[in-house]
Amino acid sequence: MSLGRIPKRILVLILCTFLPLGFDLPSALAVEEGIPATSAVPPPANPIEKALIDIKSEDATVRSNAVALLIEKGDASLIPKLDAIRAEADRATRQAIKPVIDLLKNRANLTSEQSDTRRSAAADLVGTGRSEAVTWLEQAAAKEQVWWVKYTMEESAQLIQLHSQDDAVRLTAIKKLGELRSQNGLSALQELVQAGAQGEANEQQKSLAAAAETAISQIDSWSWWASSIETLFRGISLSSILLIMSLGLAVVFGLMGVINMAHGELMMIGAYATFVTQQAFIAWFSPESFDWYFPVALPVAFLAAAAFGWLLEATVIRFLYGRLLETLLATWGVSLILMQAARVYFGDLTAVIAPGALRGGAQVMVGVYLPYNRIFIIILSIICVLGIYFLLFRSNLGIRVRAVTQNRNMSSCLGIPTRKVDSYTFAFASGLAGIAGWALTMVGNVDPGLGQNYIVDAFMVVVTGGVGKLAGTIWASLGIGGLNKLIEPVSGAVYGKVFILVGVILFLQWRPQGLFAAKGRSADA
Repeated sequence: MSLGRIPKRILVLILCTFLPLGFDLPSALAVEEGIPATSAVPPPANPIEKALIDIKSEDATVRSNAVALLIEKGDASLIPKLDAIRAEADRATRQAIKPVIDLLKNRANLTSEQSDTRRSAAADLVGTGRSEAVTWLEQAAAKEQVWWVKYTMEESAQLIQLHSQDDAVRLTAIKKLGELRSQNGLSALQELVQAGAQGEANEQQKSLAAAAETAISQIDSWSWWASSIETLFRGISLSSILLIMSLGLAVVFGLMGVINMAHGELMMIGAYATFVTQQAFIAWFSPESFDWYFPVALPVAFLAAAAFGWLLEATVIRFLYGRLLETLLATWGVSLILMQAARVYFGDLTAVIAPGALRGGAQVMVGVYLPYNRIFIIILSIICVLGIYFLLFRSNLGIRVRAVTQNRNMSSCLGIPTRKVDSYTFAFASGLAGIAGWALTMVGNVDPGLGQNYIVDAFMVVVTGGVGKLAGTIWASLGIGGLNKLIEPVSGAVYGKVFILVGVILFLQWRPQGLFAAKGRSADA
């Protein structure tokens, strides 16, 4: 008997017996009754999974609702899935997914172990303008232990609240930004002031504008103090650089009566010695030990500059003692030769990578950021001053140097090898220039004109402070460096140097010996 002769009702009963084996009775009945079959894949019960499907919808409203749900209830575990969807999606879907991924990443980074990562995430959340981020920021700020990270989280939350639709929330955000002295909120606060000053502004806008004016006043007042502190720090930093340079020049000029125009190029030798040390570490050592190049470069720079200074003294300076103009011209010629030689061998521009510990800086106050490399140079200048003081005034070598400086013939009669003292003193002063070059690699490029950028200021420091006087060199470097940074914002860098030069000339007209009277071989003459 063929199957076509079996009644349909019996066929249905046979199919029902196979249900436990996996047959789909409703689908079969639907086929029998002409009803369209339902999908074999059940709809997702999890709203997150549904949103992941809806975000690919062509309907903008559905897509927008999915984005809102993913932001509200999602977490960083969704980022791989969203990345996979974005890789195969159209342009509209990719644009919808990107802010979701950014928000979820920043939300996860708010709990990172790295304070810089937490702070960066808090700052990035401001750009999203999403009100959901306010809750995340407030919760993270409540648990934060690092002051500056906590400050950024609170500031970011208030900056987002500043664009709220609720005027009471905006008013609270304005007052809070004023209390935080937020520099980042200035532009938004100024927009509120402008909106309240317009003729069609309502009472609420005027109220917000008045609160914004008060907040701006608080921020401006704080900015003045912050700017003054930063100017003072920059002045001390420049003074420290001038001091390190001037110490070697003061020793040579004051104790030996030699105007060394090649002092800037000795500093250049120290900078190139640092660069060569860095390249050696790159070529021969593992990347993990790269930062050790910088402390190793310190004695290398000192010895390289000192060795060249010793050679210069033995071959040129020795024959020109007591002939000031000839030493000036001879050392100037040597400086030109050294600059051109460096340009031919190294090129016009090379750079040294600062070690990891000296990158970045410390934010000590709102609006006051102190770079680590500048702080290091200030500390280095203090160490150099103390080292020279103990060498000249608390050691046998210092006694001999000062004895030869004050009376060469008497010192020679007492058995002091004056010739060796001259040579060692010049080499030591040249080594100090090498240390200055080593330090300056952190604040600028290494080029043949490195020394020329500072040599004029260094000479002004030595002359103004009083030839050969350590205390005079310190005070003159502080005065010239501080005035330079004080005048620069008003008159510009070029006119600032002109004003400083005119001031030094007028000062020397009134006090030719400088801040402290000169003592040394020239004074005996």
